[in-house]
Amino acid sequence: MAKGILGRKIGMTQIFDENGVLVPVTVVDVADNVVLQQKTVEADGYAATQVGFETKRDKLSNKPEQGHVKKANTAPKRFVKEIRFKEELDNELADLAVGDLVKHDMFEVGEIVDVTGISKGKGFAGNIKRHNQHRGPMTHGSRYHRGPGSMGAVKGKLKGKPLPGRMGAEQVTIQNLKIAGVDQDNQLLLINGSVPGPNKGLVMVKSAVKSVK
Repeated sequence: MAKGILGRKIGMTQIFDENGVLVPVTVVDVADNVVLQQKTVEADGYAATQVGFETKRDKLSNKPEQGHVKKANTAPKRFVKEIRFKEELDNELADLAVGDLVKHDMFEVGEIVDVTGISKGKGFAGNIKRHNQHRGPMTHGSRYHRGPGSMGAVKGKLKGKPLPGRMGAEQVTIQNLKIAGVDQDNQLLLINGSVPGPNKGLVMVKSAVKSVK
């Protein structure tokens, strides 16, 4: 069954797998996940599970937030996200009641997941770094080195054109990552490889939507 959970990326480390091979893993803290609302096709037009992650102080939340989490008998949450799957998939979170904890033990070692997060912001970048374009010649009097090149007939056609601008800080999903370990005591997931975003960034871990051969 499909499932998902929110977490905070702690950083990367290394572990040995069952064959004694050193594997790089990302550590994700998934403690304090609570179901805040169950959305249904009949009432909302689609099916999804709203999950709150990481408790915050009452003074940092407004009255609508406090009233919403009161229905789940929990404290205000710093992050509130909807975890939604395709209708043909069975959503394991739909079996949970409002106020139930979404625990780390729903994932097992070896499961394949998709991880979504906000990528690291790189600031303003040019075409070479942002779009992997080639540079111009550096000799023989060339006056074109790292410029964007000819714009051509651009009137009304700038949308989608690779130009310099802000790079990064976008939602990114890396698919088909393997759960390399589950720390029961500290409620941590160890995910094989790297996941999007900086350390301490929010991530969403969901069952993979594509089959892996």
